[in-house]
Amino acid sequence: MKTIDLNCDLGESFGSFVMGNDELILPFVTSANIACGFHAGDPHVMDQTVALAKENNVAIGAHPGFQDIQGFGRRSMPLTPDEVYHLVLYQIGAMEAFCRAHDVPLHHVKPHGALYNMAAKDYTLAEAIAKAVKTFDSTLLLFGLAGSELIRAGKDLGLRTASEGFADRTYQPDGALTPRNHPNAVIHEVDKAVQQVIQMVEHGTVTAVNGDTVKLHVDTICLHGDNEHAILFAQQLHENLGKNKIEIVKVQRL
Repeated sequence: MKTIDLNCDLGESFGSFVMGNDELILPFVTSANIACGFHAGDPHVMDQTVALAKENNVAIGAHPGFQDIQGFGRRSMPLTPDEVYHLVLYQIGAMEAFCRAHDVPLHHVKPHGALYNMAAKDYTLAEAIAKAVKTFDSTLLLFGLAGSELIRAGKDLGLRTASEGFADRTYQPDGALTPRNHPNAVIHEVDKAVQQVIQMVEHGTVTAVNGDTVKLHVDTICLHGDNEHAILFAQQLHENLGKNKIEIVKVQRL
Protein backbone atom coordinates (compact mmCIF):
# COMPACT_ATOMS: atom_id res chain seq x y z
CA MET A 1 0.00 0.00 0.00
CA LYS A 2 1.30 3.47 -0.85
CA THR A 3 1.66 5.96 2.00
CA ILE A 4 1.81 9.75 2.26
CA ASP A 5 2.24 12.32 5.03
CA LEU A 6 -0.04 15.38 5.08
CA ASN A 7 1.46 18.55 6.56
CA CYS A 8 0.14 22.04 7.21
CA ASP A 9 1.71 25.41 8.11
CA LEU A 10 0.18 26.50 11.42
CA GLY A 11 0.54 28.95 14.32
CA GLU A 12 0.67 31.99 12.06
CA SER A 13 -1.37 34.40 14.19
CA PHE A 14 -0.40 36.79 17.00
CA GLY A 15 -1.30 37.67 20.58
CA SER A 16 -3.89 34.98 21.12
CA PHE A 17 -4.82 31.76 19.41
CA VAL A 18 -7.31 33.03 16.84
CA MET A 19 -6.56 31.00 13.69
CA GLY A 20 -9.73 28.91 13.62
CA ASN A 21 -8.54 26.79 10.71
CA ASP A 22 -5.61 25.51 12.80
CA GLU A 23 -7.76 23.63 15.27
CA LEU A 24 -10.13 22.41 12.55
CA ILE A 25 -7.45 21.12 10.19
CA LEU A 26 -5.27 19.30 12.76
CA PRO A 27 -7.43 16.12 12.77
CA PHE A 28 -6.76 15.74 9.04
CA VAL A 29 -2.95 16.12 8.97
CA THR A 30 -0.07 14.06 10.29
CA SER A 31 2.59 16.81 10.51
CA ALA A 32 2.41 20.48 11.56
CA ASN A 33 4.93 23.17 10.62
CA ILE A 34 4.66 25.78 13.37
CA ALA A 35 5.79 29.39 12.85
CA CYS A 36 8.66 30.36 15.14
CA GLY A 37 7.95 34.06 15.65
CA PHE A 38 9.97 35.65 12.84
CA HIS A 39 7.54 35.68 9.89
CA ALA A 40 4.48 35.02 12.08
CA GLY A 41 3.48 33.66 15.47
CA ASP A 42 4.66 34.63 18.92
CA PRO A 43 5.48 32.74 22.16
CA HIS A 44 1.83 32.44 23.21
CA VAL A 45 0.69 31.14 19.83
CA MET A 46 3.66 28.77 19.62
CA ASP A 47 2.77 27.31 23.01
CA GLN A 48 -0.91 26.88 22.15
CA THR A 49 -0.21 25.35 18.74
CA VAL A 50 2.26 22.81 20.12
CA ALA A 51 -0.33 21.82 22.73
CA LEU A 52 -3.00 21.35 20.06
CA ALA A 53 -0.67 19.33 17.82
CA LYS A 54 0.23 17.05 20.73
CA GLU A 55 -3.47 16.60 21.55
CA ASN A 56 -4.10 15.48 17.96
CA ASN A 57 -1.01 13.22 17.81
CA VAL A 58 0.45 15.32 15.00
CA ALA A 59 4.22 15.47 14.44
CA ILE A 60 5.63 18.91 15.26
CA GLY A 61 8.04 20.78 13.02
CA ALA A 62 9.80 24.12 13.28
CA HIS A 63 8.81 26.50 10.45
CA PRO A 64 11.58 29.13 10.36
CA GLY A 65 11.37 32.10 8.03
CA PHE A 66 12.90 35.48 7.35
CA GLN A 67 12.43 38.13 10.06
CA ASP A 68 9.76 39.94 8.05
CA ILE A 69 6.38 40.07 9.74
CA GLN A 70 5.11 42.83 7.46
CA GLY A 71 5.79 40.71 4.38
CA PHE A 72 4.78 37.43 6.08
CA GLY A 73 8.22 36.05 5.22
CA ARG A 74 7.36 35.97 1.52
CA ARG A 75 9.81 38.67 0.44
CA SER A 76 13.35 37.68 -0.56
CA MET A 77 16.11 39.00 1.70
CA PRO A 78 19.82 39.10 0.72
CA LEU A 79 21.20 37.29 3.77
CA THR A 80 24.59 35.56 3.79
CA PRO A 81 24.81 31.79 4.38
CA ASP A 82 26.11 32.47 7.92
CA GLU A 83 23.15 34.73 8.62
CA VAL A 84 20.73 32.09 7.32
CA TYR A 85 22.44 29.43 9.44
CA HIS A 86 22.03 31.49 12.62
CA LEU A 87 18.48 32.57 11.69
CA VAL A 88 17.37 28.95 11.30
CA LEU A 89 19.28 27.62 14.30
CA TYR A 90 17.75 30.30 16.53
CA GLN A 91 14.19 29.47 15.46
CA ILE A 92 14.63 25.71 15.80
CA GLY A 93 15.80 26.31 19.36
CA ALA A 94 12.72 28.41 20.13
CA MET A 95 10.39 25.69 18.87
CA GLU A 96 12.27 22.99 20.76
CA ALA A 97 11.72 24.93 24.00
CA PHE A 98 7.94 24.68 23.65
CA CYS A 99 8.18 21.01 22.64
CA ARG A 100 10.13 20.32 25.84
CA ALA A 101 7.58 22.26 27.87
CA HIS A 102 4.83 19.97 26.51
CA ASP A 103 6.94 16.80 26.68
CA VAL A 104 6.66 16.10 22.97
CA PRO A 105 9.52 15.60 20.48
CA LEU A 106 10.47 18.01 17.73
CA HIS A 107 10.09 15.98 14.54
CA HIS A 108 11.19 18.08 11.55
CA VAL A 109 12.18 21.45 10.12
CA LYS A 110 10.53 23.09 7.10
CA PRO A 111 11.62 26.58 6.00
CA HIS A 112 8.89 29.10 5.22
CA GLY A 113 8.04 31.30 2.27
CA ALA A 114 10.85 33.14 0.52
CA LEU A 115 13.50 31.28 2.52
CA TYR A 116 12.02 27.96 1.33
CA ASN A 117 11.83 29.11 -2.29
CA MET A 118 15.33 30.60 -2.34
CA ALA A 119 16.83 27.46 -0.81
CA ALA A 120 15.04 25.37 -3.42
CA LYS A 121 17.29 26.93 -6.09
CA ASP A 122 20.39 28.15 -4.21
CA TYR A 123 22.55 25.28 -2.94
CA THR A 124 24.66 27.56 -0.71
CA LEU A 125 21.59 28.78 1.20
CA ALA A 126 20.15 25.26 1.25
CA GLU A 127 23.39 23.97 2.76
CA ALA A 128 23.27 26.67 5.46
CA ILE A 129 19.76 25.54 6.44
CA ALA A 130 20.75 21.88 6.41
CA LYS A 131 23.83 22.64 8.56
CA ALA A 132 21.65 24.41 11.13
CA VAL A 133 19.36 21.37 11.33
CA LYS A 134 22.30 18.97 11.61
CA THR A 135 24.02 21.09 14.26
CA PHE A 136 20.89 21.22 16.37
CA ASP A 137 19.85 17.57 15.99
CA SER A 138 21.02 15.33 13.17
CA THR A 139 18.04 13.00 13.65
CA LEU A 140 15.51 15.69 12.65
CA LEU A 141 13.80 15.43 9.28
CA LEU A 142 14.33 18.22 6.76
CA PHE A 143 11.27 19.03 4.63
CA GLY A 144 11.91 20.63 1.24
CA LEU A 145 10.43 21.05 -2.22
CA ALA A 146 10.66 17.81 -4.19
CA GLY A 147 13.66 17.84 -6.52
CA SER A 148 15.10 20.98 -4.91
CA GLU A 149 18.59 22.02 -3.82
CA LEU A 150 17.36 21.90 -0.21
CA ILE A 151 16.66 18.18 -0.52
CA ARG A 152 20.04 17.66 -2.18
CA ALA A 153 21.88 19.61 0.53
CA GLY A 154 20.12 17.69 3.28
CA LYS A 155 21.07 14.36 1.75
CA ASP A 156 24.65 15.51 1.18
CA LEU A 157 24.93 16.25 4.91
CA GLY A 158 23.45 12.89 5.88
CA LEU A 159 20.05 14.15 7.03
CA ARG A 160 16.84 12.27 6.44
CA THR A 161 14.73 14.35 4.08
CA ALA A 162 11.06 14.50 3.13
CA SER A 163 10.30 15.64 -0.43
CA GLU A 164 7.26 17.89 -0.43
CA GLY A 165 4.48 18.39 -2.95
CA PHE A 166 1.65 20.93 -2.77
CA ALA A 167 -2.05 20.24 -3.04
CA ASP A 168 -3.10 23.83 -3.68
CA ARG A 169 -0.22 25.27 -5.74
CA THR A 170 0.49 24.99 -9.45
CA TYR A 171 3.82 23.93 -10.94
CA GLN A 172 6.20 25.19 -13.60
CA PRO A 173 7.73 22.88 -16.23
CA ASP A 174 11.01 22.73 -14.24
CA GLY A 175 9.19 21.44 -11.14
CA ALA A 176 9.25 24.79 -9.33
CA LEU A 177 6.13 26.27 -7.78
CA THR A 178 4.40 29.00 -9.76
CA PRO A 179 5.29 32.33 -8.05
CA ARG A 180 2.48 33.69 -5.90
CA ASN A 181 2.33 36.93 -7.89
CA HIS A 182 1.07 34.98 -10.90
CA PRO A 183 -2.73 34.77 -11.25
CA ASN A 184 -2.80 30.95 -11.46
CA ALA A 185 -0.37 30.23 -8.61
CA VAL A 186 -3.00 28.89 -6.19
CA ILE A 187 -5.52 26.11 -6.89
CA HIS A 188 -8.96 27.03 -5.56
CA GLU A 189 -10.96 24.07 -6.94
CA VAL A 190 -11.10 21.16 -4.49
CA ASP A 191 -11.46 18.49 -7.19
CA LYS A 192 -8.41 19.79 -9.03
CA ALA A 193 -6.30 19.81 -5.85
CA VAL A 194 -7.34 16.25 -4.99
CA GLN A 195 -6.58 15.07 -8.52
CA GLN A 196 -3.11 16.67 -8.36
CA VAL A 197 -2.28 14.91 -5.10
CA ILE A 198 -3.48 11.52 -6.35
CA GLN A 199 -1.33 11.96 -9.46
CA MET A 200 1.74 12.82 -7.35
CA VAL A 201 1.34 9.88 -4.98
CA GLU A 202 0.24 7.20 -7.44
CA HIS A 203 2.29 8.15 -10.49
CA GLY A 204 5.15 10.29 -9.17
CA THR A 205 4.30 13.11 -11.58
CA VAL A 206 2.57 16.48 -11.68
CA THR A 207 1.05 18.38 -14.61
CA ALA A 208 2.70 21.78 -15.08
CA VAL A 209 0.79 24.93 -16.03
CA ASN A 210 1.80 24.47 -19.69
CA GLY A 211 0.51 20.87 -19.76
CA ASP A 212 3.91 19.16 -19.43
CA THR A 213 4.13 16.05 -17.24
CA VAL A 214 6.91 16.53 -14.69
CA LYS A 215 8.44 13.71 -12.60
CA LEU A 216 8.00 14.45 -8.91
CA HIS A 217 8.66 12.04 -6.03
CA VAL A 218 6.83 13.13 -2.86
CA ASP A 219 6.92 11.93 0.76
CA THR A 220 4.64 14.63 2.16
CA ILE A 221 1.89 16.90 0.84
CA CYS A 222 1.39 20.46 2.10
CA LEU A 223 -2.06 21.89 2.77
CA HIS A 224 -2.07 25.63 3.41
CA GLY A 225 -4.22 26.41 6.44
CA ASP A 226 -4.84 29.95 5.19
CA ASN A 227 -6.39 28.72 1.92
CA GLU A 228 -10.08 29.62 1.91
CA HIS A 229 -10.95 25.99 1.15
CA ALA A 230 -8.39 24.42 3.52
CA ILE A 231 -10.79 22.34 5.60
CA LEU A 232 -12.71 21.10 2.56
CA PHE A 233 -9.42 20.25 0.82
CA ALA A 234 -8.33 18.24 3.87
CA GLN A 235 -11.63 16.38 4.15
CA GLN A 236 -11.74 15.52 0.46
CA LEU A 237 -8.11 14.42 0.43
CA HIS A 238 -8.73 12.03 3.32
CA GLU A 239 -11.75 10.56 1.60
CA ASN A 240 -10.12 10.19 -1.83
CA LEU A 241 -6.76 8.92 -0.60
CA GLY A 242 -8.65 6.21 1.28
CA LYS A 243 -10.64 5.29 -1.82
CA ASN A 244 -7.37 4.92 -3.71
CA LYS A 245 -5.88 2.72 -0.95
CA ILE A 246 -3.27 5.32 0.00
CA GLU A 247 -2.52 5.35 3.74
CA ILE A 248 -1.92 8.69 5.50
CA VAL A 249 1.01 8.29 7.91
CA LYS A 250 3.77 10.46 9.43
CA VAL A 251 7.16 10.46 7.76
CA GLN A 252 9.55 8.69 10.13
CA ARG A 253 12.63 10.55 11.40
CA LEU A 254 15.96 8.83 12.09
